[in-house]
Amino acid sequence: MLTCFIRYHIDPTKRHQFEQYARNWGEAIPRCGADLIGYYAPHEGSSTLAYGVYNIENLAAYEQYRARLAADPLGRENYEFAQREKFLLREDRTFLTLASAPQPGDGAGQ
Repeated sequence: MLTCFIRYHIDPTKRHQFEQYARNWGEAIPRCGADLIGYYAPHEGSSTLAYGVYNIENLAAYEQYRARLAADPLGRENYEFAQREKFLLREDRTFLTLASAPQPGDGAGQ
C-alpha cells in the first residue's frame, strides 16, 4: 500500500476556491479507485499550505486511477476549475509507505 501526500501552496486569498476543489475531489477520488483520507485547508500557522492524502495499492493501480480520474466528468471539471481560478501556486506529490507498523516477516509479534 502506498500513501500519496500532495502538498499544495495556495493563494491565501483564494482559500474558499481550494475548499471547493477539495470537496469535489472528495466525490471524484473514491469513485475513481483511491482510498481518500482527506484534503486539508490552512487553519492556523501557514496560510498557504494545504494537503491532500489518499491510499492506493501500488504504482500500477495509481496509473489506472489517474486515467479514470482524467476521464471522470467531475475530475475534468475540477482540473479546469483549478486552471481557471489559479488558486494552486504549486503542487508536490510524494508517495510513502507506512514504516511504523509491523511488516510481514520482520519478526514482530513472535
